[in-house]
Amino acid sequence: MSLILRPLARAGVVLAAVLTALVASVVVAATASAHVTVSSADAAAGGYGKLTFRVPNESDTASTVSVRISIPEDEALASLRTMPVPGWSVVTTSAELSSPADDHGTEITSYVSVVEFRADAGGGIAPGQFQEFSLSGGPFPDADTLSFPTVQTYSDGTESAWIEPTVEGQEEPANPAPTLTLTAASSGDGAATDTAAATDEHAHDAEVSNAPAGLALFLAILALAVGVAGVALGYRAGRRTVSS
Repeated sequence: MSLILRPLARAGVVLAAVLTALVASVVVAATASAHVTVSSADAAAGGYGKLTFRVPNESDTASTVSVRISIPEDEALASLRTMPVPGWSVVTTSAELSSPADDHGTEITSYVSVVEFRADAGGGIAPGQFQEFSLSGGPFPDADTLSFPTVQTYSDGTESAWIEPTVEGQEEPANPAPTLTLTAASSGDGAATDTAAATDEHAHDAEVSNAPAGLALFLAILALAVGVAGVALGYRAGRRTVSS
């Protein structure tokens, strides 16, 4: 009897290890995608547009009660407005520009450097939920990308600082700052440009959201195949041991 139980025990250990690896791979994939992001369907260099920040809640026990978005001086916008969010108030902070900027003949000496969304008492983004916050403004600087360091504060006092820059050609940092890729300045049919930008943005969102899920699914299938193979080999080894 012990000769039969020994291979089965080994197979059980293999299966347990496979299941552990499977769970870990899914958790890692989900965590990697759960950071603050920014997107836009109409933001182009030199133009005006809407920025949408998507904030997922990562805590299992606390709610997100504050989202503080910083705007670096080299990305200063002469005009910036916030979209009201039910259950949240908005506080903005202004900073002086080191050099005055010109906005269609008007000299600009300061700009909104911080936008903070604060949840009403007892509210916020609960565990397992997300919220979107929108800004509208411009003109956007003549750049390829814009980065907005963001700090997410929870009801238990902890913070998630999404402030690390993403460098092209390098692995994404652990806490990347929300980064937006601007479209080229429009010089032709504005409607066609906006449509193309919206299409590209939706495609990018789909790629970002589906990539972690696809990886997790692939790892899950691979892990399951390895587990089944391990059980089968253990069973066959047991039969050979009993026969001998």
